[in-house]
Amino acid sequence: MKRMYALAIGVMMACAANVAVAQVKIPAPSPAQTVKQAFGLGDITVEYSRPALKGRKLLTDLAPAGKVWRTGANATTKITFTEDVKLEGKTVAAGTYGLYSVPNAGSWDIMLYKDLKLAGNVADYKTEDEVLRLKVKTVKGQFTESFTIAFDNVLPTSATMLLSWGTIAVPVKITCDIDSRIMASIEKSVASEKPAYFPAATYYYENGKDLSKALLWVNKALEQNPQAFYMMLLKARIELKMGDKKAALQSAQKTVALSEAAKNDDYVRMAKALITEAKK
Repeated sequence: MKRMYALAIGVMMACAANVAVAQVKIPAPSPAQTVKQAFGLGDITVEYSRPALKGRKLLTDLAPAGKVWRTGANATTKITFTEDVKLEGKTVAAGTYGLYSVPNAGSWDIMLYKDLKLAGNVADYKTEDEVLRLKVKTVKGQFTESFTIAFDNVLPTSATMLLSWGTIAVPVKITCDIDSRIMASIEKSVASEKPAYFPAATYYYENGKDLSKALLWVNKALEQNPQAFYMMLLKARIELKMGDKKAALQSAQKTVALSEAAKNDDYVRMAKALITEAKK
């Protein structure tokens, strides 16, 4: 009995040890990252894993020159566009694609790929499954230990997707055409029972449209919300852009008063800066 009891205890301890081993979790050598960037009227999402240099050399030890690379590690690097866009001027339909590349000194080929399961099996890579191929010149960047995909210079209709590793950076320009859609939605809105006057005025001001319409709409927005200091500042900016410094000065002074009442120091500062500009 004692021997059987000791044997049972030993089995239980062994099982416990095995369970403990099974539960050990260590950091991934190339951790996964998801980057989501609002762009245009939609989003761009990149899912990838980030290998580190660890003293190795780019274009030789890692991401060898002239060879197809998964543009990351582990699973397929995926890029998703919720709206149609253009990469370096070439149209890409909304959807999810594999992001592959061919690194070289001075330039990289950037490819969008149909097969989302290929991962690192680049020996099976088929050019006929490419949706797009671009040649993008590299630029010198600050040293980056871990491979990084990020978005920079994000504007309403343009952005740069930046692939960085070591001292190499690959800037891919992304653009979209949303002006016609926004203009149509503005026309529909201002003709409706509940017009969105302030967003309409903002878009016209920021995108070089008819400033007289922008001024009309911001005034209508202020009629509905006369204490809105941010609307009053937009009015001042529109008037200044139209060359009416006297009106801009008055609107900016009203903005200061409204902003101080609302205890918003940022708008007080911006309004005072506009006052200085209007007095020149």
